[in-house]
Order: sequence, then structure tokens, then C-alpha cells
Amino acid sequence: MVVEKKQYKLFEKAIFEKLTIKAPFKIPNPMPEEACFLYMLQGQVNYKTENQNVSIPQRDAVLLKCGNYFSQIKNDNSVTHHQIIIVHFHPEILKLIYSSDLPEIFKQPDFIDDKIDLSIINNEFLIQKYIESLLFYFDNPTLVNDDILALKFKEIILLLCQTKSASTIQQILSQLFSPTSFTFKEIIESNIYSNFTLVEFADLTNLSLSSFKREFKKNYNDTPANYIRSKKLEKSAELLVLSEERITDIAFDCGFSNLANFSHLFSEKYKCSPSVYRLNQKNK
Repeated sequence: MVVEKKQYKLFEKAIFEKLTIKAPFKIPNPMPEEACFLYMLQGQVNYKTENQNVSIPQRDAVLLKCGNYFSQIKNDNSVTHHQIIIVHFHPEILKLIYSSDLPEIFKQPDFIDDKIDLSIINNEFLIQKYIESLLFYFDNPTLVNDDILALKFKEIILLLCQTKSASTIQQILSQLFSPTSFTFKEIIESNIYSNFTLVEFADLTNLSLSSFKREFKKNYNDTPANYIRSKKLEKSAELLVLSEERITDIAFDCGFSNLANFSHLFSEKYKCSPSVYRLNQKNK
């Protein structure tokens, strides 16, 4: 759950956020028209994209291109709360700030690698100092105005240009001005193991709940609740056999927030408990 959220907006769009999160937690990241810089102040976050599955530990950062992802934060005995700083790169905000003089890093390189969907930024000193300056403004909101926000926005772009990952970062940021469009099924399949309600799924697809249900029936010939539950249980059964993860963690990975509910639904489908299913399959 999100324990605390602080946010600064520029031209009516959120550009800087500070989140304090209690694990376990899954975060939807529908970003068809923006890129996102994320810095871990405390704890660790796992990101799963179409091409990569990475973990971002404390003091590291990641830049994600336009896309539809989900991130998850698992229980960690070393920290009780995870803290994250996020910077959002909206194309329309960039155009307003830079007018027609966009920095070189936003211009398309000679070769575009479609498989690059994120860039990990490891413990960069200048990035750390930048984050410290953002924290000062989060602690002193009366000192913040639009001019300060625009300057801080330009500063992170300059710093990203100087990192060891600058060429990869250009691959990501250059795509901001040719945003990706997602089909209904791509959005569902990308988030099917997230613990989202039907209302949240409807929001992801920019549909009302009733329209979402009709569109789902048309695409899958099933109700959303039945189809999504079935896919989650099938995935959990697969993980019980192929991994050594705890049953609690498998339930969470497959989008179940309540272990008792997961065990009940699993037993209903497979006629035995998750632990018995794992034992039976491994003894075959």
C-alpha cells in the first residue's frame, strides 16, 4: 500500500513524485506517451517489461521507455517501508520547456533498437546529489514554484546525458515523440497477474466498467473475472512446480493479495491444496 505520496505538477501534469510504500505492493505503469525515471531511496523494486526482468536496489535508478509495465515490491526483512523518487517525462511538457530547441538526447539516433525498453543507472554520484536536492524541495514546498520545477527538470536531463548509459538513454528518450499505442488485449495480457480490480483494468484501457466488460467478452469470449482468475491459477500451478518460491510469494506474484483466498480458489480448481499439488507434481 502507498503510505505517503508527495507530488509536484508542472502545466497540470505530475513530473516529480516521492512515494513511501509498504510491501507487498504492485504498481500499474501504463505509460503509452511518457518515459519514467525511478530512483530507489530505500528498499528494492522489481520491473518486468516485454524484454527484461530487473531488480533495482537502493541508490540505483532505472529509466523506462513508453510502454505498459508493472512493477512490484516484495516483503523485505531489512526495511519496513520502500521509498521511491519518480520523474515523469511527458512529451508535451518537454516541448513547452524547450520550445523548438530540444537537447540532442531527444533526437533519434541513426539506429533504433526496439528491444531496449529500460536503462539501469548504477549508483551515479551526480544522480545521488540531484536526488538530495529534490528531497530538499519535497521537505520545503513553500520554496517551490514553476521556474524551480522547470530548472530541476532540465537538470536531470543534463545529468542523464553524462551517465555511462547515455547512448541507451537516448534510445529511450528519442521515442517520446513517436509514442506507442496498445491494443486492448496487449494491456490485459501485460497486467493479468497484477492485483487489479476490474475498475482499475477499465481505467487502464480508458473505458467505463460496462464498456470494459463488453470489450473483454468480445475479445476473450469469457467474463473478465473468470478468465483472469483462471489464468492466475494456471500460472501459480506452473510456478509451484518450476520454482522453489514460498507459496505466499507465488500467490502474490500471480496477483493474489490474500493467501487464504488463493488456497481456496486453487483447491477448488485443482482438487487439492497448493502444497499438496506441488508435492504430487514433483513426485511424478
